[in-house]
Amino acid sequence: MSSQIQDFASSLQSPDYQSGPIIDLLKGNQDLTAFLGGETYNLLSLVLLACQILKHILGQDVVDTSPASGTTIKESWSQSCWLTPSCIVVPRSSHDVSATLKTIKFFGIKFAVRSGGHSPNPGWSTLNGPGILIDLQQLNQITVSDDRKSVVLGPGGRWGDVYQALDPYDVAVVGGRIPHVGVAGAILGGGLFHFSGEYGLAADNVQKFEVVLADGTIVDACADNNSDLFWALKGGGANFGIVTRFDMSTIPVKNIWFQLGIYTADQVPTILEAFAEWQKNGASDLKSTVTLVVGLETTSVGLLYSVPAEKPEAFAPFYDIPAALIAVPPTNGTINGLTQLIGSTSSNVPQRHDYRGASSKVDAQLYKDAYEFWKKEATAAREATGANMTFVLQPIPANVAKVGIANGGNPLGLLEENHQWWTTLVDWNDAIHDETVRAAPIRMTEFWKEQSEARGLQVPFLFMNDASRDQNPLSGYGEENVQRLKEIAAKYDPTQVFQKLQNGGFLLSRI
Repeated sequence: MSSQIQDFASSLQSPDYQSGPIIDLLKGNQDLTAFLGGETYNLLSLVLLACQILKHILGQDVVDTSPASGTTIKESWSQSCWLTPSCIVVPRSSHDVSATLKTIKFFGIKFAVRSGGHSPNPGWSTLNGPGILIDLQQLNQITVSDDRKSVVLGPGGRWGDVYQALDPYDVAVVGGRIPHVGVAGAILGGGLFHFSGEYGLAADNVQKFEVVLADGTIVDACADNNSDLFWALKGGGANFGIVTRFDMSTIPVKNIWFQLGIYTADQVPTILEAFAEWQKNGASDLKSTVTLVVGLETTSVGLLYSVPAEKPEAFAPFYDIPAALIAVPPTNGTINGLTQLIGSTSSNVPQRHDYRGASSKVDAQLYKDAYEFWKKEATAAREATGANMTFVLQPIPANVAKVGIANGGNPLGLLEENHQWWTTLVDWNDAIHDETVRAAPIRMTEFWKEQSEARGLQVPFLFMNDASRDQNPLSGYGEENVQRLKEIAAKYDPTQVFQKLQNGGFLLSRI
């Protein structure tokens, strides 16, 4: 037992003046002695000791041992994720992350990792009660290479800051579309961008990951080094380690064309027909994409083109549908300008949120039938709870899968034909309505599955970045890919720290 403590203290690589007091704290703690001896111990006392050790090593400006008295816990986007851990570690370097993971593993305690905190799934990027939250917000570097062909991003950065920083360099990256979303969560779940049809997913544009493994080892993963881990991280989620640096390829996109029209509820069937027609024909122009957000009263249709233009022919199916309002007229702007515009439309009022996703092949009638079912569910949910629910079709051209293959492959198992990823965002205010509100999108995804299977339009893939807490996106990657992911996780995390101690997430152990 004494040797275990000595080995742990030595692994932290602390200066001699720190090692002595650390060992004294550890040897003098009865709960740690009981834990190491396989006897009964007080979990909270053990976790507080771990927090105390981390504060001693990393400093009081890095470790907050009184999170309930601060505002950090409320930095998560959804109120359902305002949970209070025993302490919060805000690392300034990969070495801070390493020391934290070594401590978590030694003490065998729960932890969660937060990048931007945009996941609405309780426990995914935070936790309540005994445990440690690792908040990566200070690892937010943005460094462009001299030739502007690559950029180093920290996991705790926000995409709005990334596009703003890249704007003077006349480049962008494939990343998140919403400015306040965190860098790491988007990439590790795949990362869908406005122009993914042309450039692929965010994960497929990573050149190299710097990863802190469960035992605290810091490694690089790229095509030539730890290539299996490199493949797994491109959409495999939080199953393998904590990524502390992303080296990404830039894309030569700055100046773009876009417009936004607002339409009435009675126009939705016509819009859905136009959307399906564009998917089948106009989407062959990979510079084009359409954002479609349907609400109960109004529908927003955004037309985006990755270079300046006047009136891109690809969007012909939409031009004859008269808009109730042109909220943003045809504009030759920039990626940064578009991102800031999207950010300006987001509400800052704290609410409870949930996502949910489903996929299918392209079919206008399926879209219209799903919309009618959704409309009944969304109306009933709003009348009962005041919740707001959207209906969003995200176009996925066949080229998304092709780019992934060309860039070395990923575990997602994407369909190599045009299809769509449906999602909904549900917002509400009161925790007493949680089950009632969430029941509506659950029924909606069941409808998608039943109807798409019956019509031969089923796509088993589920986009992790849009998945709700009870969904299982990894299972849609295909049996062979899932088995390979499990083998890679076992190789790099043989004691299953990320499967057993990580508080939440889409984990391989839960498939």
